[in-house]
Amino acid sequence: MADNRGRDGGYRPAGGKREKAPARPGEKRPYQPRAERQGAGEKPFRPREGRVAPGEKRSNPWKNDRKPAPVGRSFAPRADHRPAQKRAPNLVPRRVALETLLDVSRSDAYASLALDKRLAQANLPRRDRAFVTRLVYGTLENRLTLDWRIGQFLTDGEKELEPTVREILRMGAYQLFYLDRVPDMAAVDESVSLARAMGLEALTGLVNAVLRNMIRGKDQVTWPKPQEDPCHYLSVMFSAPPALCKLLIEAYGEHGALEILRYRPQQRDVTVRVNYLRCDDARLRSLFADEEIEFDPGIVPGTYKIHNAGDMTRMRAFQNGLFTIQGESSVIAARMVGAKPGQTVLDACAAPGGKTAVLSEMMNDTGRVYAWDTHAHRVELIRGTANRLKLENVRPAVRDASVPREDMAMTLDAALVDAPCSGTGVMLEKPDVKYRVSEEGVQSLCAAQAAILDAIAPMVKVGGTLVYATCSILPQENEGQVRAFLARHPEYAIAPMAQDLPPELAEHEGECGLQMFAHRDGTDGFYVCRMNRVKA
Repeated sequence: MADNRGRDGGYRPAGGKREKAPARPGEKRPYQPRAERQGAGEKPFRPREGRVAPGEKRSNPWKNDRKPAPVGRSFAPRADHRPAQKRAPNLVPRRVALETLLDVSRSDAYASLALDKRLAQANLPRRDRAFVTRLVYGTLENRLTLDWRIGQFLTDGEKELEPTVREILRMGAYQLFYLDRVPDMAAVDESVSLARAMGLEALTGLVNAVLRNMIRGKDQVTWPKPQEDPCHYLSVMFSAPPALCKLLIEAYGEHGALEILRYRPQQRDVTVRVNYLRCDDARLRSLFADEEIEFDPGIVPGTYKIHNAGDMTRMRAFQNGLFTIQGESSVIAARMVGAKPGQTVLDACAAPGGKTAVLSEMMNDTGRVYAWDTHAHRVELIRGTANRLKLENVRPAVRDASVPREDMAMTLDAALVDAPCSGTGVMLEKPDVKYRVSEEGVQSLCAAQAAILDAIAPMVKVGGTLVYATCSILPQENEGQVRAFLARHPEYAIAPMAQDLPPELAEHEGECGLQMFAHRDGTDGFYVCRMNRVKA
């Protein structure tokens, strides 16, 4: 019979399926895995540690293959289970906030500039940036109220606090009494850790004790009484320096001053304005919808209130000049100029360029808009705004608007003087400005405002327009300034604005212009007055 063996020692029977043939005497049998020979009485295969049995998959040591505990049964930890260590506090956001506040208190820096600089250096994620911003502005806005509360829990020997410790206590107290999302103990613990990180180990006990005592004694604080000293009461309860409280009481009475100082908007929106040279309302609304941005139209046509805005400057539409960030009151001031295509217009105190842009757009990017400021770096801000919005008729320059220019006599169709002022109308956005207010300072500002008006007045043609504006709510800077100007310059007369104002504001226009208030109008506290040159 023929031998049907193959070269591998197998043979193919009539059915065609190759099988293993029994080994002949003295012949080596082909290799057969051990696991297949277990039926021959051999020991079961047990792979050595680190090896894998045939047919099995190698396990992944990085994969958690533990099955979840059945529902209703608790997980029993191993005998060597160790409790999780306490999470180390993330002090970076709070340290950025602290350093910003120290810049303001020690160096008298402007909070907005100091915060922008610190945030740029820290490169924090969006959520932490928002927390730092709220912590800085909230602590500043309530500084005097926080100091009063803190003082209730200091002994006489502790009243003179080291500046860094005072800022840490202010931040801690703000988190305890104004921020609902920060647990009390987290505010205390991280304030103590922050003091330690700043090299103040010896004072960590003080920070810890004061903040804990404030929690326990929050209902035991003694507050001033309004009937005893109204100025002192307003100062402590609404964190306004006594000098500002006195000026507001003199201008609006005790009740009016109270209404102004106690107002806090429930939501801090950002206002934006369409650049009508490159966009329209329908397109901008569509872009906001695509970005899932919540917004409502403002009272000024072409403006929108953005809710929970975040950093709007990162939007491509902003970078491409389709819109700009600008308050409604600022837009109103520029639009009251009534600039027309082909005219020659001056924005005398122009930085950072928002009102300059409104004038340019009203003129359809024709004619010429002179934009002056006294500082070169601020003029660069104007130039940057004009470049981003693609405006060709803007001419930025470093000029002192208070210096008369005989060569420009009667050459302007219109001029806008948004004069330097106390900033009392934008205290909600820039809370640090209210701590700089003093009677002497206001008098000095009034003199500077008068000098600018006197220098610009001769430059406007007969029949031309001069608009005076400030972001102040103090009458001596506003209505009082206009009355004094008209007494010196009888060639000018008040030009009513009601027909060009939103109806909500037109009803509040007085004989000498419009005074806007945040608590009444929902805008910044801005003053605007329009005057026409009626004779040479």
